[in-house]
Amino acid sequence: MQLDLTQHPCFNAEARHSAARIHLPVAPRCNVQCNFCDRQYDCINESRPGVTSAVLTPRQALHYLDRAMEKVEAIKVVGIAGPGDPFASAEETIETMRLVRERYPEMLLCVASNGLETALWARELAEIQVSHVTITVNAVDPEIGAKIYSWIRFGPRLLRGVDGARALLERQREAVSELSRRGVTVKVNTIAMPGVNDHHVADVAREMASLGADIMNCIPMYPVAGTPFESLGEMPPGKMAELRRETGKHLPQMLHCTRCRADAAGMLGEAQSPELVELLRTTAAGPMNPGERRPYAAVASQEGMLINQHVGEASRFWIFEPRPDGPPNLVESREAPEAGTGATRWYDLAEMLGDCAVVFASGVGQTPRRILERSGVRVVEAVGLANEAVDAWGRTGELPRGMQRLFQGCGRGCSGPGGGCA
Repeated sequence: MQLDLTQHPCFNAEARHSAARIHLPVAPRCNVQCNFCDRQYDCINESRPGVTSAVLTPRQALHYLDRAMEKVEAIKVVGIAGPGDPFASAEETIETMRLVRERYPEMLLCVASNGLETALWARELAEIQVSHVTITVNAVDPEIGAKIYSWIRFGPRLLRGVDGARALLERQREAVSELSRRGVTVKVNTIAMPGVNDHHVADVAREMASLGADIMNCIPMYPVAGTPFESLGEMPPGKMAELRRETGKHLPQMLHCTRCRADAAGMLGEAQSPELVELLRTTAAGPMNPGERRPYAAVASQEGMLINQHVGEASRFWIFEPRPDGPPNLVESREAPEAGTGATRWYDLAEMLGDCAVVFASGVGQTPRRILERSGVRVVEAVGLANEAVDAWGRTGELPRGMQRLFQGCGRGCSGPGGGCA
């Protein structure tokens, strides 16, 4: 169908007064570590990219959108902008877009990415009629890029310095060219950093224009505490105006950017609606696939009393039914699928736990977690008594803090290479 492209408030300054947008935070992972970025997930008072109050599954995102549309009738655009990079969580991003396109065929769809893996999905984006894609390009000189990015992860490779910046730039060029070739409107975001790339943004504009970009958003860096660039400060307004005049010689400029959060909803520039924030958090705490009945909870346990086994080491799972008027009921135990079959084992486990909303375990690997959660089974790492965990979850949708096993990812206090602690 023909979409009304004039209704995108980021690409049409007039539309921002009548058309609202909503970002669906379904992409928590990131494949590039920028020296100005620190993603947080629960700060409602901070309005900047990478921040969200919750992360949703694709089905949760559609449910949230349905409810949000009832409250904000002016929503014309659905976007995915993180809180990580959409194509570091590409399957979740594409599935969400497909669900939205099916439910709301007239909706404008957009994505904002660092461009590292965007070209790999250009065909799917065009098929779904994603009309607008933003690629953040901060340098077209790898020597400058090496100062901006701590590391780049592309597949199994972790690259640093000039090699990482060069690999990122090559794929950004490919993304802009491929999207433009397929008729997708491309906006280039360039973040101006004092003393780092502020002398270089016109070069970015010139090269991106030659590759087919349509518009540019030159924005000042937002200093974030705890990052390597926190002390750089923000570009003065006069200097930004000068940079935009220079970049405007090569690409039309977007001048009304509000540096949206990954869960932004409403008109550009509006404060986060407390009602929508609560709706987002409630949706994230609810069923992985809203509307689907899953009455049971599973526990990885040696004897059915304690949560004391890793998903991968459990030979059986104990199935409980939460009850509102009493302790949980132990329904049965089920033998785990045979080990040694690779990912097939986890798909078989997901099918075996198809009537369970959650599985509690002392630990879980990345692959089984991804497969189980994409199948609608939430995986919760926990310690303590099985019946207490099931009872608390059934009553509130969460565990007491004392029962939670929390993984603190690589970053502060970690001397690892940024690729995941071994």
